[in-house]
Amino acid sequence: MEMKREHAAAFTLIELLVVIVIIAVLMGLAFPVFSSIQNQAKKTQAKNDLTQIVTAVNAFYTEYGKYPSVTADTIYGPAGTAGNNALFDVLRAINVTENPRQITFISPPDAKNPIQPRSGIGTSTGSGQFFDPWGTAYNIEVDGNYDSQITNPYSTNAGSPTLRIGVIAWSYGTDLGSETAATDKNIGKNKDDVISWQ
Repeated sequence: MEMKREHAAAFTLIELLVVIVIIAVLMGLAFPVFSSIQNQAKKTQAKNDLTQIVTAVNAFYTEYGKYPSVTADTIYGPAGTAGNNALFDVLRAINVTENPRQITFISPPDAKNPIQPRSGIGTSTGSGQFFDPWGTAYNIEVDGNYDSQITNPYSTNAGSPTLRIGVIAWSYGTDLGSETAATDKNIGKNKDDVISWQ
């Protein structure tokens, strides 16, 4: 009687290495697509936040007949002289002196990470400020002069130096406003920024 040995089918080392290389190539191709989709989602979130901010400031104006906490054209955020927390304290009914009826005009969530806040209100770092999905506080400019004119922060590449609107808001986007002539050949174009008025 002759016994036959059965060989189990198995990967050889070469076949295993080929499979690993194929998986690595596919992951390399998928990463930029995933990164692009993730960045687009952040831009959509930022645009939604900006719309809510402008709507909240305009609702405050409708309710009280004035803009919150301003007596002159004012920019809140990194582009201005004060953080945006003063504005959001009023809009969130924390500052009852400016908002005596205690109306909540906007209620963004707290940022999940208090040390590096993104997409919400900073609770530790930048306490009370509203941060965009990239971790930079939103900029808001309010027409405190009540002359229906705001200086366009992008006038060098967007045409008119003056906008005929009461409130604008913007986010610096992916580069966090760090573009310089040495690092960005498109300096001044701010093509990654998210803005409320266009």
